Amino acid sequence: AHCRERRALYLSPVPMDRAFRLIVFIVIAGWGVLLYCFDPETHDSFLSCPFEALTGLLCPGCGAQRSVHDLLHLRIGEALGHNAALVLALPALTAQWTWKRFTNLDPARDNRVVWAWAIALVAWGVARNLPGLEALAP
Repeated sequence: AHCRERRALYLSPVPMDRAFRLIVFIVIAGWGVLLYCFDPETHDSFLSCPFEALTGLLCPGCGAQRSVHDLLHLRIGEALGHNAALVLALPALTAQWTWKRFTNLDPARDNRVVWAWAIALVAWGVARNLPGLEALAP
């Protein structure tokens, strides 16, 4: 019985969950500060897209860092030009989070919602590489 009690102390998810959330918050906040202070369009120190480097095609996330930089400076039009899917997804994700928060129903656990997000992301990635839709490129 003593071993089980000792093992239960080490397997408790609460402290690790809090630590993980704190680390994620610090990383995201730090990234946000960097993106606010430095423009990814003019600084080479930001990550370039490995998918584009390997294939020559734009991935659904291409332009996201520039888009976030523009959003942090409240330049919505420029943000839309760099990655419209990201800018348009933010209100949808906020609505999804609000729905979960106030109804106790989690749309992320509904496969239809997950599939809808996946299909939208793949469709965006394909559309921005089609001839005639160059306006979707960052």
